[in-house]
Amino acid sequence: MELMLLLPIIIGFITALFCIPVWIKKAKEQNLLGKDMNKANKEEVAEAGGVCALIGFIFGSLIYIGIRTFIFNTYTNTMEIFCILSIILILSFIGFTDDILGWKKGLSKISRVVFLAFAALPLLAINAGQAVTGTNLELVYPLFCLVIGFIGASATFNFLAGYNGLESSQGIIILTALSIITYITGNRWLSIIGMTMVAGLFAFYIFNKYPAKVFPGDILTYPTGALIAIIAIFGSIEKIAIFFFIPYILETILKLRGKLKKESFAKVNSDGSLEMPYEKIYGVEHLAIWILKRIKPSKKVYEKDVVLLINLFQIFIVILGFIIFKVEVI
Repeated sequence: MELMLLLPIIIGFITALFCIPVWIKKAKEQNLLGKDMNKANKEEVAEAGGVCALIGFIFGSLIYIGIRTFIFNTYTNTMEIFCILSIILILSFIGFTDDILGWKKGLSKISRVVFLAFAALPLLAINAGQAVTGTNLELVYPLFCLVIGFIGASATFNFLAGYNGLESSQGIIILTALSIITYITGNRWLSIIGMTMVAGLFAFYIFNKYPAKVFPGDILTYPTGALIAIIAIFGSIEKIAIFFFIPYILETILKLRGKLKKESFAKVNSDGSLEMPYEKIYGVEHLAIWILKRIKPSKKVYEKDVVLLINLFQIFIVILGFIIFKVEVI
């Protein structure tokens, strides 16, 4: 019977996989396109395709609720799952609005923070932050730590981006790691939710990897970052989740160094190889180019090389986190 719990993951993957080609076609027809900035010819690619990954996630999650309700006859954590879905839908609307308004023309930095804080309200409504009870921290945790952490994860997941397959592959790595941890710690419902999103992201990655046929847009990056925070909160694994977020913390520090005005994109040569866009490093992407320039014999760095190195760094952080926090994978 427990094998039936794999059904939401499978359905999430298949749904997203079949939606994406349709979205790519429709986006091109409606001129919902964005320039591939790390290509020499700056070709235009379908935007906001992350909506398909989210459709797969939401449909798979609803199937999961149905299986639990009608087959296993349990309503445990159903409210929490609906809370997650409501947050994802709110963030999808915010992200899609940003995507439609256009890059550099979308929501202001302040309005993004306000809207992200608004999206955290369902968490407060079900009292998810009451992890510390009977102390003076009882109100401080949900009202400050929870909201700040939620906004931070949602917003900064959008920082490490702009390279084919980077956002989707990073989401796959981090959410898979957190799903393993929640499974081990007994929060298996969170594992299913996490892996359902991974399934949608993996289907999207097939079309988003180099050379990308579709971009994720904020409609995918905001919800993915938020889901990482939500799993950490519901699973009480905030410390290891923050550790997994080290590349994003580093990215934020480097972005602040450039006063949030320096872009992550590289300078592109006519042969498609990449160069440092600035004299200084203002992002993990720039750091990856700088390192690859010094370790590759050809000195030629390409977009997929940058994504691979960042993903390997993220995998190293995940493995290190498992060791430091003594997570036993059985």
